[in-house]
Amino acid sequence: MALPGARARGWAAAARAAQRRRRVEGAGGSPSPEPAGRRAALYVHWPYCEKRCSYCNFNKYIPRGVEEAAMQKCLVTEAQTLLRLSGVQRVESVFFGGGTPSLASPHTVAAVLEAVAQTAHLPADSEVTLEANPTSTPGSRLAEFGAAGVNRLSIGLQSLDNTELRLLGRTHSACDALRTLAEARRLFPGRVSVDLMLGLPAQQVGPWLGQLQELLHHCDDHLSLYQLSLERGTALFAQVQQGVLPAPDPELAAEMYQRGRAVLREAGFRQYEVSNFARNGALSTHNWTYWQCGQYLGIGPGAHGRFMPQGAGSHTREARIQTLEPDNWMKEVMMFGHGTRKRVPLGRLELLEEVLALGLRTDVGITHQHWQQFEPQLTLCDVFGANKEVQELLEQGLLQLDHRCVGGCQAEGAEASQGALTTALHRPRRSEKD
Repeated sequence: MALPGARARGWAAAARAAQRRRRVEGAGGSPSPEPAGRRAALYVHWPYCEKRCSYCNFNKYIPRGVEEAAMQKCLVTEAQTLLRLSGVQRVESVFFGGGTPSLASPHTVAAVLEAVAQTAHLPADSEVTLEANPTSTPGSRLAEFGAAGVNRLSIGLQSLDNTELRLLGRTHSACDALRTLAEARRLFPGRVSVDLMLGLPAQQVGPWLGQLQELLHHCDDHLSLYQLSLERGTALFAQVQQGVLPAPDPELAAEMYQRGRAVLREAGFRQYEVSNFARNGALSTHNWTYWQCGQYLGIGPGAHGRFMPQGAGSHTREARIQTLEPDNWMKEVMMFGHGTRKRVPLGRLELLEEVLALGLRTDVGITHQHWQQFEPQLTLCDVFGANKEVQELLEQGLLQLDHRCVGGCQAEGAEASQGALTTALHRPRRSEKD
């Protein structure tokens, strides 16, 4: 496959060589030398799909025809603009999401990666993930994405039951999914993630556990369990509201989740986040950036980002949202270099709330060292040690607070822990002088 430009060919070749070294030497790497403020992850949103799934309310569009050359040019321009605005010097990971980014041309993926490598440092061993649907990624196309620089795949498998797949509006069958998964593992060994949904209408625990056990015979080292969320405006939501389908049973969903966790633990998977499981060190470094409240840039229609703009004396992180509609987004990118529709400065408490809400989703919680990157004046014990709600959670075994970290001891306690800690964060604290 001919990639656009010698720089892209050079980066992609270096990336493939780095991937070969990882297979020989194993996972690992040295810490990044740049300060945290100069590092970020990059999310790239491809907004187009073949059809809209019955449960999905993401920002996606079913086009009659895609002007991919124009979309590619705008993605490249926006990536370069936001990298300059943020002052980011090192991109730790790139994630192509959507939509269905596996419908994009591998040339578009290569062009974005080339632009990133020209504007900032994109290490050859950076994690570059592409979301893929089974029906849009035959083996030959997966190989082309690999040549373009992709080194990790996230496959939207969702179910191994054809009736459930039809209910969800998926375009693939269970056989399609397993065929694509086998080809992906051949091309990207140890670097393939799959999604499995739970809590569907009329879904039962036993058959769902059977699907999970079957998937363990075929999957790689990363798996995500997602509970169905009925979103207003989706076809599935309407069917449940109208009584065409039964409402999902939350008690059954909870049982699926707990028993699924046990199955995966027995199979050697570490539950490193509420919905995400990995073995052999195959954690998603891109998603880990989110959960550690790191900086990330979002490019493409409707993409979200969190970063601190450089210049003009700014020391405040901003939450950014790009314009939703692809045509309007492209017009803004061509006029201004980026299509940012909304910028919200995050205050100190808002940022600390995010540190708590995201960190408590992980199995390591929030370490004192990590907390002090965002709040150097007050320790975790200073803020939460004397709080009544926190003490109750400690007594119930739903929260841990010690000299190392604060964390939810059980996944079912994460929401209660977040609520109590956020309440304590806002409560005025008495100083020694009071």
